[in-house]
Amino acid sequence: MTVRLEIDGRVAHLLIDRADKRNAFNMAMWQSTLELLERTANNADLKLMVVRSVKPGAFCAGADITELLANKDDADWRSANQAAINRVQHELARHRLPTIAFVEGDCVGGGCGIALACDLRVATPNARFGITPAKLGLVYPLHDVKLLTDLVGPGQAKRILYTGSLIDAAEALRIGLVEFVAESPDDLADAITAASPHSVRETKRFVQRVLDGQEADNADTLRIFAEAFTGADFAEGTKAFVEKRTPNFG
Repeated sequence: MTVRLEIDGRVAHLLIDRADKRNAFNMAMWQSTLELLERTANNADLKLMVVRSVKPGAFCAGADITELLANKDDADWRSANQAAINRVQHELARHRLPTIAFVEGDCVGGGCGIALACDLRVATPNARFGITPAKLGLVYPLHDVKLLTDLVGPGQAKRILYTGSLIDAAEALRIGLVEFVAESPDDLADAITAASPHSVRETKRFVQRVLDGQEADNADTLRIFAEAFTGADFAEGTKAFVEKRTPNFG
């Protein structure tokens, strides 16, 4: 298998395992990823998902160019491939769980798109990022352009897309493409899994509403805000606060 799932307690690890091809994605991998996203979304025991490479060196080098060239004249294949990519990106960006992309090595093209679709990005110091369709005469998907622009702003997005140049982890951190440069995502993962899953889940949905253009509360967001005061996580959180202990949200 080239994409697989491992469960460690309350954390799912979506593992990219095609080191001989620098973890380049072919259509079968996009289709498998969609199945794994559905499986983790339906697992109520999970609190977090980490997307990462099995081996350091490359998070994902992007699309499998050999497969792309072999099918470039097949309009049906191109349409199916693009649909698979778009669906994975949409589902990953809106996944029920909070998500972390842990980037070791190169993160390029479609691989960068996968990292962009995660909630947070942790990069090792040797990581490099690039989006290279301009070097191939292609166009990056609109959904992924929006993800990039939401993170780094239109100026930096244009610079990255126009040039196709690779940037290092320090530069990615400076412009907001990644949130942390570290050797491991464990500290961030531990902090997220220790927090209220209800708070994290609903906050993720609120942020997505903002990114999708909602600017003010409506009846639904007001209801979610109000109902939190009657929830089990609020009861445990406030009890732990009074008792001066770490809350156990289960």
